[in-house]
Amino acid sequence: MAALLIPLTGSQGAQAADNASPTRAEPAAAAAGAGYWHTSGRQILDAAGQPVRIAGINWFGFETANYVPHGLWSRDYKSMIDQMKSTGYNTIRLPYSDDIFKGTVPTGISTSGGMNADLPGLTSLQIMDKLVNYAGTIGLKVILDRHRPDSSAQSALWYTAAVPESTWISNLTALATRYRGNPAMIGIDLHNEPHDPACWGCGDTSTDWRLAAERGGNAVLAANPSLLVFVEGVQTFNGSSYWWGGNLQGAGQYPVRLSVANRLVYSAHDYATSVASQPWFTDPAFPGNMAGIWTKNWGYLFQQNTAPVWVGEFGTTLQASVDQTWLRTLVQYLRPTAQYGADSFQWTFWSWNPNSGDTGGILNDDWTTVNTAKDAYLSSIKAPSFGSGGGGGDTQAPTAPTNVAVTGTTSTTASLTWSAATDDVGVTGYDVYRGATLAGSGTGTSYTDTGLTPSTAYAYTVRAHDAAGNTSPASGAVTATTAPGGGGGGSGCTAGWHVDSQWTPGFNATVTVTNSGTAPTNGWTVSWTWLNGQHLSSAWNATVQQSGTGVSAVNLAYNGRLAAGASTAFGLQGTWSGTNPPPTLTCTAS
Repeated sequence: MAALLIPLTGSQGAQAADNASPTRAEPAAAAAGAGYWHTSGRQILDAAGQPVRIAGINWFGFETANYVPHGLWSRDYKSMIDQMKSTGYNTIRLPYSDDIFKGTVPTGISTSGGMNADLPGLTSLQIMDKLVNYAGTIGLKVILDRHRPDSSAQSALWYTAAVPESTWISNLTALATRYRGNPAMIGIDLHNEPHDPACWGCGDTSTDWRLAAERGGNAVLAANPSLLVFVEGVQTFNGSSYWWGGNLQGAGQYPVRLSVANRLVYSAHDYATSVASQPWFTDPAFPGNMAGIWTKNWGYLFQQNTAPVWVGEFGTTLQASVDQTWLRTLVQYLRPTAQYGADSFQWTFWSWNPNSGDTGGILNDDWTTVNTAKDAYLSSIKAPSFGSGGGGGDTQAPTAPTNVAVTGTTSTTASLTWSAATDDVGVTGYDVYRGATLAGSGTGTSYTDTGLTPSTAYAYTVRAHDAAGNTSPASGAVTATTAPGGGGGGSGCTAGWHVDSQWTPGFNATVTVTNSGTAPTNGWTVSWTWLNGQHLSSAWNATVQQSGTGVSAVNLAYNGRLAAGASTAFGLQGTWSGTNPPPTLTCTAS
């Protein structure tokens, strides 16, 4: 990720860097995913030859001037990693910069109330040992990501004037050596997001990332031949440009050649409009055009059985409707099917941290609660464990949902319910289709479709899916006809504003929405105007958008229906200048 908003807080002392290989621990049971991993065609296999699927999360901070993962100012690291596992992620990608080899002093670690009691006085590398070892003891894997040459900024190439290639290779070798014999750390992502002037296959050793990846990857394997080597793409190949690190169009013609067979994994990055606008988002064919774009840039390597493909970063704030559609469509593309099973794309979502400025995170700004709306998008591609239990040998599809019914409509919404499907392992979620279009996904047995046209008939079907990505047949179709105008039949709402915390120049606020009418609401919208230079940074539990000074917040699928007198709440983070008075809120219900 290129642009992050990073608070620097707290300070802990550190000793000089200790490069001795520390004691390691792995789970005693030889469960699926145990041991070091290797590749076979497009699959990743564990030490016993069982297919495994990386379904993980990025936890950044080692690459910043804190020199440790963020959030340790609020949480104990073991509690944080436990929550990652309980939320359904099985792998942690840890970005770092080469600064951590310079004896840097970690900051932003709280020991209040006994938190992080074993971290004071440790170097960044020693803290990395703690995280890798603890993750291994609870069955998680770790991938290290050389994110930046130093903590100040991204770099287009794998070297800079201050950090030459020799330093990059030396530090890769040191990490590979450090974790030799510890299969909790399964591999290294050689360099994050190479971009112009980096090229692929051009033959210029100063800019050809493919050749550099061979030099760096072979150095890693010389020190630890058991590791996987993750190689990202570039920005431009033969005049065709894509996301930084996301363009692997040249890998088919110019493959990365490593000294140890079955260790190469290609990696792509993909993002939504909250990171940058791209022409494919405004194409009239969107989102139907996206599968072809993904296949062209990186998906073909999987489809042609060339090598495993790992989407090492993808994320969004989910503020814009186009981003919501993008994420639903990408998850559908990544989802393993009965055809592939565990033979599927690998991924780590960006990010666990809430303080990624242009994506936000799985955690809310309190560093404790989960952004359930964002996390729900990933439910169908999570693998709670490795091997067949996480999407390997299970090829039985759930039954089709039954009793699909329309429970209410307004001029712009349609609400549905259905009876739960059954599955031999367990249903993990449902996809609601409006005709042939995926309208939305969720884990419950109800859904409200929004943004519809008044006086229009829509046909809906529902499909269930399990953890392996097996998808049920479609339910019976039902038709919902939207009302000719707005109005909720006696429904109405009020909204209240509360500033939870404020600092210069930011604040957190909670908005409480209450049904003030006599009938249930099917949806609500809260709007206001900011006149003192306030600007929205992120939000949760509602889709919140700002245009100029105007702001609007619309319910999500799960919190739009409120009984008379019932309330719900959403939160947001913003910046301000001058003064920060409470805005006048207008609430409308349908």
